[in-house]
Amino acid sequence: MAIRKIKEDIYNIGAIDWDRELFDELIPLPEGTSYNAFVVFGSEKTALIDAVEPDKKEEFLRNLKELNPKKIDYIVSNHAEQDHSGLIPKVHELYPDARIVTNEKCKGFLMELLPLKEEAFDVVSDGDTLSLGNKTLEFIIAPWVHWPETMFTYLREDKVLFSGDFLGSHLAVSNTFSNDDSQTYLAAKRYFAEIMMPFRPMIKKHLKRLEEYDLEMVCTVHGPVYKNPEFIIKHYQDWVSDDVKNLVLIPYVSMHGSTLKTVEFLTDELTNRGIEVLPINMTKADLGKLTIELVDAATIVLAGSTVLTGPHPQMLYTAAMINALRPKTKNISIITSFGWASQATKTLKSLLGTIQAEWLDTIDYKGLPNEEDLEKVKELADKILDKHKALNLL
Repeated sequence: MAIRKIKEDIYNIGAIDWDRELFDELIPLPEGTSYNAFVVFGSEKTALIDAVEPDKKEEFLRNLKELNPKKIDYIVSNHAEQDHSGLIPKVHELYPDARIVTNEKCKGFLMELLPLKEEAFDVVSDGDTLSLGNKTLEFIIAPWVHWPETMFTYLREDKVLFSGDFLGSHLAVSNTFSNDDSQTYLAAKRYFAEIMMPFRPMIKKHLKRLEEYDLEMVCTVHGPVYKNPEFIIKHYQDWVSDDVKNLVLIPYVSMHGSTLKTVEFLTDELTNRGIEVLPINMTKADLGKLTIELVDAATIVLAGSTVLTGPHPQMLYTAAMINALRPKTKNISIITSFGWASQATKTLKSLLGTIQAEWLDTIDYKGLPNEEDLEKVKELADKILDKHKALNLL
């Protein structure tokens, strides 16, 4: 991408990755992503805030050359992960007098991940400031969004927050600024679900801390710049709250149609009771479809076939991912079909140990579901209805 002017003397020299389809060899990117890096010109000093993915080295260096700062005095690293730090050694090679500014923990990470020497660093603590002349950078230590060393940088005079991964979105668009539309919302929610959701307690604290700051703009390292910070902050406040929606999420795998029959029956029963239901075939849907819905779902029912005597491998993966993401769901259950014997439910439950939800009755049945099995499904639907009513969702 070309150089983008954010405000007077503030520029984004990052890169857009239109074609990237997978992040961390795990997360699907249906709309690509971007890597943002910001240059701030003060009257006396110049700072680069974060860098970009090393695969985008050519584009980043082309933008840096075109912007042509006489010198870079400071390289600020808000987060050590390589898609934002990987080119710091190259920038330091071009500007050897530049000081790498970060917190103590991030310094340690950067020295472990990159060929950087300790004498190149200036370490800052929470609330420390750095003068660029007519502009002042303030550093806000904000661990666990989403690594333990993360921090924010606040440009006081311009009221701009450089938030690192926090509040970001995997979204490749030519717009410099967010349109605050449904595309931005869904991309940001997917990003939150896949990356930030496990850290809801810490994010609540950071959102509270940011209430102390006058924010006119938020610059993240992924996605467009927010000229209306309230748009993304209010959504984060909703996502990290304990509030859930009248939604039952049913991730499932059906090998020969037996599990599918039960899923369809449960879907109809819940729908007839006024409950929103979303069955997701985990052999076809991408991970993001599941994670987005995990943000709000009041209830999760995993439904799967048995392979030998254990869960279908895709259900093992699904359960492990749900456990890692730690959604705020209030109720959880498992439905398992099997051919001759099964330990699938026991195995799946063991994989879901971090979920702070109430376990409802589980259902295991052999072959196609019979009338007795379907009666148990009706009872489960009634139980879910009672739970949703107790949560004032109906």
